Amino acid sequence: MSDLELSVAKDTGRAKLVPGQWLARAMLPIALMVLLLGFAAVDRGVLSPANLLNVAQQTSYLALFAMAQTVVILTRGFDLALGPTVSAVSVGTALAMAGTTGAGYDTGSVLLAGLGAGFGLGIACGLFNGVVVALLGVSPFVATLGSYNIAIGVATTLSSGRPVQGVPELFSRIFYGGNVFGVPAAIAITVAVGILLQLILARTVFGRSLYIIGTNPRAAAVAGLPVKRILVATYVLCSALAALGAIMMTARTGSGEPNLGGSLSLQAIAGAVVGGTSLAGGRGGVGTAVLGALFVTILSNGMNLTRIDGYVQMVVLGAIVIIGVLLDRLRLEGRQ
Repeated sequence: MSDLELSVAKDTGRAKLVPGQWLARAMLPIALMVLLLGFAAVDRGVLSPANLLNVAQQTSYLALFAMAQTVVILTRGFDLALGPTVSAVSVGTALAMAGTTGAGYDTGSVLLAGLGAGFGLGIACGLFNGVVVALLGVSPFVATLGSYNIAIGVATTLSSGRPVQGVPELFSRIFYGGNVFGVPAAIAITVAVGILLQLILARTVFGRSLYIIGTNPRAAAVAGLPVKRILVATYVLCSALAALGAIMMTARTGSGEPNLGGSLSLQAIAGAVVGGTSLAGGRGGVGTAVLGALFVTILSNGMNLTRIDGYVQMVVLGAIVIIGVLLDRLRLEGRQ
C-alpha cells in the first residue's frame, strides 16, 4: 500500500491493521465475554434468555446514542447536551400527541404530530449546537454545556417537572411493543439505522469528510471542503439520532419524561470511547459504537443484578471513560 493510499485509508477509518492492532481490536470482545461470565458466576440470572433479551434491547437504545456521539467525536467534538435533548424531545413528543388527541384528530395525525414535534426539537437542538460551534467558533465543550442547561430548562418548563401523559397506545405498540420478523422494534430500528449510518460514513463524500476533518481540519479546509457546513450538518445528525432514541424510549415509558435523558450524555460518550472511537478525531465508526454500547450495557446490567449501589455505578462509568481516553492516548503515541 502506498503512502497516499494508507493516508486515505486512515482518513476513512479503514487502514490495514498490523498484528498488534488486531490484538487491540480483539481486547474489547474478550473483555465483554469475561465481564458477562464474571457476572454470571455471581448471579446465574445474567445469562437467562429473558435478561439477555433485556440487555439486547437496552443496548439498542444506548447504541443509537453512542452512534450519535461518534458522528461528532469523529470531527473532534462531542455533545454534552445529548441527554437533556432526549428529555426535551420526550416531553415535546408527548405534549404534541396529547394536545392533538384532545383536539379530536385521528390517530395517524396524532402520531405524525408527535414525531414531527420530536424530530423538530431534536434538529433545532443540533442546529443550535452546530451554529455555535462551527459559525461562532465556540468550543464544543462550552457550546454543548450551554445547550445542556437550555434543554433541561425547556424540558422542565414544558412539563412543569412532571411526566406528560396522553401518549397513544398505538405509539407504544409500534415503537416498543412491535416487532419486525420477530425482532423487537427497538433492535430492528437500531440495526437499520446502524446499517444506513455505516453506508453514509463509508460510501459518501459527507461521511469521508468527517474522518478527514477529524484527522486534519486545516488540510480539510485547504482541500476545499466546506468544513463549517459539514460541522453544522454533523451536529444536526447527532441530535436527530438522539431524537429517534428519545422517541423510542418515550414509547417504552408511555409518557413524556423530563428526566429521561439522565446520564445518557456520559453513557453515550463512554460507549463511543470504550468501543475505540478516538476523542482526537478521525477514527471510529458504527461498529465501535455498538461494541462500546454493549460493554456499558452489560456492565450496568450486571451491576444492577448484583445490587451494586447506583452511586458506585456512576463512579465506575466515569472511571471507564477516563481509562478509555488513556488507552486511546497510548494507541496514538504508539503510532508516532
